[in-house]
Parts: sequence; C-alpha cells; structure tokens
Amino acid sequence: MKRLVLTIAIFLAVVSCKTNPFTGKSTLNFYSNSQMFPMAFAQYDEFLSENKVVKGTTDAQMITRVGQRIASAAERWLDANGYPGYLKDYQWEYNLVQDETVNAWCMPGGKIVVYTGILPITQNETGIAVVIGHEVAHALADHGAQRMSAGTLQQIGALGAAAATSNKSPEVQNAFMQAYGLGSQLGVMLPFSRSHETEADRIGLQIMAIAGYNPDEAAKLWERMKAQSGGQSPPEFLSTHPSNDTRIGNLTAWAPAAKQEARKFGVTSFK
Repeated sequence: MKRLVLTIAIFLAVVSCKTNPFTGKSTLNFYSNSQMFPMAFAQYDEFLSENKVVKGTTDAQMITRVGQRIASAAERWLDANGYPGYLKDYQWEYNLVQDETVNAWCMPGGKIVVYTGILPITQNETGIAVVIGHEVAHALADHGAQRMSAGTLQQIGALGAAAATSNKSPEVQNAFMQAYGLGSQLGVMLPFSRSHETEADRIGLQIMAIAGYNPDEAAKLWERMKAQSGGQSPPEFLSTHPSNDTRIGNLTAWAPAAKQEARKFGVTSFK
C-alpha cells in the first residue's frame, strides 16, 4: 500500500506539469481546461442565480469595461510572447454583486465577481483595475487547478501517512496524522497559496499597465486595504495571503518594471 501511494504521487508529479507563460516556471497541474472550465462555469452560473447581480449602473458598467480592457491586455501579451490561442477556451464574464464583503474572485476560465463592498476602497476605475488584474491573473496562471492538484497530493500523502502507521497503536497513529495535517498545512498548503497571491499580484500589475492603468496605484490600494482592516490580520505564516505590508512593498518595487513592459506595447501614459 505504501509503495502504491508513493508510486501514484511520483507519477502525478512527473507527468502533470504545465508552464506558466508569465513566469516560465513549470507548475503542478493535474487538471486540463476541459475538466476545470465546465465545472467552474456551472458553479458561477449557480452563484449568480442565488445572489443579487447589479446591472446597468455606472459601477456595473465600469466593472465590465475594466475587465474587458484587462483581458484584452492579457491576450496582447500572450500573443506577443508566443502563446497565441492560450485563451481560446476562456469565457470572460464580469459581474458586480450586491454584498458588503470586501472581496472579489475569479473562477477558472475567466468568470469574475466583484462585490460592492470593495468599491469604497478601490475608489475609482484604476483601483478596480488593480483588483480585476489580480483576479484575471489567477485565471491566466491556472491557480485554481494548481490548488486542486496540491490538495490531491495532500490527500495522497495522508493515505501514505496512514499506511505507514497502520501497525501502530491508535493513539500513535492519531498523533502522527494530526502532525501530518498541521505540517502539510503550515509548511506546504499555506505557503503555496501565498505564492499564488504574490504571483497574481505581479502578473496583474503587468497586465493592468498594458491596459493603460497606472501600476503605482496598486500599492496605494493595499494601503487603503490595510487601513480598512485596522491592522487586524493573522500572522502571515498562518494566512493564505501575504501580509498587507508585504504586498505594499512588493507592488511598489514591481511598478517600474510593469510600466517598462507596457511601453513595449506602446503604452506611455497611464490612467
């Protein structure tokens, strides 16, 4: 049993890599677009049917406008860098949903929701571009499929841990499994999630700049996010996201490179 579990884990890790076009790095991904997208699209439609979607307002129109500009900028970058057709299965959709939660999210395949609760913090169209650029980046980099793949490996590891301690007492086995669960969460899954957020910040900054939005505004948005939270957040190592200070520092440092990348596409002034 132990050997079988190890063999499965190694096989999946070896054969299931995909290159992230924005970073050039190989990523762990067991799931194809044809597997992920239909499921994501169905879940998105179900969510919209159960929540109040804001239509026809200035804010709703802004969400769609910004989303289209960001997606177009991403396609321009991909085409120019040797990835034509990368987005052929994506079905971009942008909806504003009435909800006071300060959040936005993107399903695999390009289905985006922005909650009205984040609008007072974004303040303007460029602030929205920071948010949507980040969410589009998650979709472009297949972060949803990668998280599912990591979760699969975590489950396989749990089976291996159970098999390795099958001849031990229930107390020892329970303690070992608890240690495995905590260790894999703190040492693997949470850092994995934080790395995705950091990657989406950087990719999103780049494509918002190509779309003509000022990347300098990204750090300012996160300064407002920090002020809104009142400094109440868990330690970074216990969180799925980098700390506000880490994000502010990163975004400030990356903004000049994002502008330089945008200039390659003829963008010399920013909204």
